[in-house]
Amino acid sequence: MSWNADLYKNNFAFVHQYGSSLIEWLQPQAGEKILDLGCGTGELTATLADSGAQLTGLDSSATMIESARRNYSQLEFVVANAASFSLPVQFDAVFSNAALHWMQEKEQVAARMYQHLKPGGRLVLEMGAKGNVEAMLQALERSMQQHGYQYRPRWYFPSLGEYTTILEKYGFRIHQAYCFDRLTELANPENGIIEWFDMFGDYFFENIPADDRLSILRQTQEALRPSCYREGKWYADYVRLRIAAVKH
Repeated sequence: MSWNADLYKNNFAFVHQYGSSLIEWLQPQAGEKILDLGCGTGELTATLADSGAQLTGLDSSATMIESARRNYSQLEFVVANAASFSLPVQFDAVFSNAALHWMQEKEQVAARMYQHLKPGGRLVLEMGAKGNVEAMLQALERSMQQHGYQYRPRWYFPSLGEYTTILEKYGFRIHQAYCFDRLTELANPENGIIEWFDMFGDYFFENIPADDRLSILRQTQEALRPSCYREGKWYADYVRLRIAAVKH
């Protein structure tokens, strides 16, 4: 997966803006060591650091980490895979916003998070849940099939019960778990759906010529107009999962 860090920061700022309310679940304290897992371009990492906590941001994208280091040079950022990373420290808390649904190796990720927490350490996360962008993905699948291409699922969107079960398996005790719909406004009023797939959906278009890709995306967007377009704005049909847990 290649990332356009500038597009992400400019037109998808809602990712970290919505994550700001997740910080209320974490309640970071001065002096704590906190790992921001899947930190992206580092905006929430910096917000967490404003509490006086010691932050480490981790992401598998070198492009994202390069942007984070450039803008928040006072903080520590690491390029690493969440399913296999090993850091020489245990943290008071692990924080993750809009990242875990990218990680197919969910059990390995859960084990890594548990290992890197101190006993009694906190885990606070938000991720895409079962049903997340379902209308968008169904429209894309139909359009790809009509153009003669095979649709391959990409993300891991678990139910509340499914993901809490994985966390409990690796030793976490669940304190809060909440699944909710969040229709999310997209920045581009003309081609919001196309731009969303350009940002997050490169995977679907591997080895597909650029002209066919654009044709597929235009057809997908038009198919979604009745359900995802209103009053001159495009919306993504997000469903989110929030969990607060502790290392038991």
